[in-house]
Amino acid sequence: MAVIAYNEADVGLLARLMRAEAEGDGQLGMLMVGNTGVNRVRGDCIDFTDINSIRDMVYQNPGGFEATQKGYFYQRAREKDKRLARKTINGKRYHPASNSLWFFRPEGECPAQWYGQWNTGRFKSHCFYSPTRSDCPSVY
Repeated sequence: MAVIAYNEADVGLLARLMRAEAEGDGQLGMLMVGNTGVNRVRGDCIDFTDINSIRDMVYQNPGGFEATQKGYFYQRAREKDKRLARKTINGKRYHPASNSLWFFRPEGECPAQWYGQWNTGRFKSHCFYSPTRSDCPSVY
């Protein structure tokens, strides 16, 4: 059962984001990017209080995703990527991104904090950061 509202266009949009941001990290890395996106829609906290849809989340400005500025993001969503997007829309979570609102790809080690939130772990090239339960209970 979906944890956020969506339509088929949203599935494709999330799938494109997941692929553009983390295809190099494989399916699990893409799923973690999906977790982060879904959490931003669910969150209604911190920097994401006006994010009410997948579309709002993907194109948030400022604070959105760098991938939306690259041509690769605008390629049609593949069915296998849409299946991954549906998993995250349906609430499947993958550590260390289970409750994350941020991720990024550092040159070296993961900083302990990013946007004031603590590092919850690294998966391949991306570091993930989650708010505290008290700062953003709806992502827990």
